[in-house]
Amino acid sequence: MPKPIAFITRPLPTAAVTAISKYATVRLRKTDSIIPRKDLLAGAKACDILIPILTDPIDEAVMAAAPRLKLIANYGAGYNNVDVAAATRRGIPVTNTPDVLTETTAELTVALMLAVSRRLVETDHIMRSKQYPGWGPLLYLGHGISGKTLGVIGMGRIGTRVAEIAHHGFGMRVLYYTKHKEREVELSLGAQKVSLSTLLKKSDVVTLHVPLVKDTRHLIGKKELQMMKSSAYLINTSRGPVVDEAALVQALRRQLIAGAGLDVYEHEPNMAPGLAKQWNAVLLPHIGSATIETRTAMAMVVAKNVQAFVHGRHLPNCINPPHVTAFS
Repeated sequence: MPKPIAFITRPLPTAAVTAISKYATVRLRKTDSIIPRKDLLAGAKACDILIPILTDPIDEAVMAAAPRLKLIANYGAGYNNVDVAAATRRGIPVTNTPDVLTETTAELTVALMLAVSRRLVETDHIMRSKQYPGWGPLLYLGHGISGKTLGVIGMGRIGTRVAEIAHHGFGMRVLYYTKHKEREVELSLGAQKVSLSTLLKKSDVVTLHVPLVKDTRHLIGKKELQMMKSSAYLINTSRGPVVDEAALVQALRRQLIAGAGLDVYEHEPNMAPGLAKQWNAVLLPHIGSATIETRTAMAMVVAKNVQAFVHGRHLPNCINPPHVTAFS
């Protein structure tokens, strides 16, 4: 029986592509850029397995154009780029790559907390542009985070890891807002479950770790930003549309909050007008999982999902079970 055809929309680490090629005939788009819509439709049309990334909108139209499609193996922990409901209606399993990027994303979250609160990017620019006048008692003052209060919105794997680092590393008190009570986190970190409004009002740093679903779109908007302390910082390494970016620009401009650290954007790769001009924002190009180790591990998870599917085994990271059948 011939191997299924796997279409990969963008170059992945070589080790993973080699692993996938053991189980499927790989058609790899070699251009390292966001795939044009027409190329996505053309590639999907002739494949059995589609391996997209988070910038690829895999919607009803893509699936309709792909009569052979039997698996969508998304490269990423998030999967809001895939119309999972449409895939489920068609009996197409969708997989993702969770777990392996927890540490890396948590590290970057803490890095953003420190970078924005201590004005690292701003002052780096001052040095490089030769604007440093010499040391002074009142120059470039920021805020420390040790002993402060961290508010975690979404206490999943990444949110929990950030809370652990903040509590054990910086002695931060942890408040959290999520649907369910996390007893283990409360016992190990002394974390307290509170309402969203209480978290916003009491936290010195608010960090977002929720998936992008209907209820979390613009979870943080004008009203929520006005609840935050004027000395507080907002960190977002989850999904851009969780924050009303235009409202955030206004809050930063008016200094309603002290600053923001962002790795994701509402209309990525674009930013809201005026955001780039805000000195009190640290802006990163979605590098939460961008280490050699993590990006390779993510790709290897994709390979394992492909292997399991081709052999008719249980998919380790299936979002919409039980739509699993062996390739035939």
